[in-house]
Amino acid sequence: MSDPFLDLSGAVESEGVAHHYGAPLAEQRALDEGDAVVSLSHHGEVTVSGADRLSWLHSMTSQHLLGLTPGESVETLLLSPQGRIEQVIRLVDDGERSWLLVDAGRAESLTAYLQRMRFALRVVVENVSDEVATLALRSDGRAAEVLRDSGLVALEWRDPWATVSAGGVQYAEHADAAASWAMAHLVVRRDDLERVAQLARDGSVRAAGLSALDALEIRAHRPSFHGEVDERAIPHEFDWLRSAVHLNKGCYRGQETVAKVHNLGHPPRRLALLHLEGSGGELPVAGAFVTIAGEGADAKPVGRVTRVALHHEWGGIALALMKRSVPEDAALAVALGAPHNTSDDDRDTSNVQHGRIAAAQEVIVPSGAGATRRPPKTARLGAPPR
Repeated sequence: MSDPFLDLSGAVESEGVAHHYGAPLAEQRALDEGDAVVSLSHHGEVTVSGADRLSWLHSMTSQHLLGLTPGESVETLLLSPQGRIEQVIRLVDDGERSWLLVDAGRAESLTAYLQRMRFALRVVVENVSDEVATLALRSDGRAAEVLRDSGLVALEWRDPWATVSAGGVQYAEHADAAASWAMAHLVVRRDDLERVAQLARDGSVRAAGLSALDALEIRAHRPSFHGEVDERAIPHEFDWLRSAVHLNKGCYRGQETVAKVHNLGHPPRRLALLHLEGSGGELPVAGAFVTIAGEGADAKPVGRVTRVALHHEWGGIALALMKRSVPEDAALAVALGAPHNTSDDDRDTSNVQHGRIAAAQEVIVPSGAGATRRPPKTARLGAPPR
């Protein structure tokens, strides 16, 4: 089903939704001020009903879901047995069903997994992506009020990223960028999406493209599945323990890795915000390699850009996933042009021969994250007593 937001004036399509409407910076500003709405009709929605739904989902995912009250919004992760991120789930329960909101292309695999795990429990899993659609906007803005008053909103999920959730922990030493984050995802019937688009046509709200949401998420240090997660990703690398992991709940798949890295080890990579030198006006692309500045043409990659944007206030910014060993005060450079691949362990230096742009780090996950519990030192066998 085509997205009616693509029929709005100036719409430039990407991934089946509007990337922007011809004025990306103005759209960012309107979204940031609460006057605009972004269509996420390419996202997926899965529902779980039945008496055992919350205890069942609690047993499989990283967040504490027992006793969740109707309308309460949480974020939770489905991990592999090795603790790698397989699904990022925005969850809200309406008292009868748990709604699981996921990024584009994730609903089918999540539904299939949950169907396999039902056994004899009283749960019913449905992929309802063809019936409903998701919109993003600030929960405290004028656009949210207009949509709530319209009677079109079936469900609302409020992003918990601004504060540390109960049972979570924050690695970032400074979280000012996240503190003002107030984004919400509204679920509407897909048949009503045209009526929402009409509100944009008549000026009741403004439409913003997906690029506007990306830019604001980058500035708020807000990770996403579609942007940051790769096949090796674990929650600690993105400071996701602040909103999506409860460290004191019972066992779930991947929990051993979560506990081991947090208590005894360090995440092998760390997410950082990069402020890009803007004199040339050119921005890198997602997947571009990050190197240490001044190391010359044969510099080895130490990380990669995950998302990049021209922010309406901050200029060129990007999120980058880098090796933990990269010094926090190191000046960096980012390759311009598309790399041959996106592995930050790659040693083919032809991947960084497209010219480079200078970048300064804003630390999100510090190099020392984790290792919160040091094992007690024991005397070596045969060592003299102290």
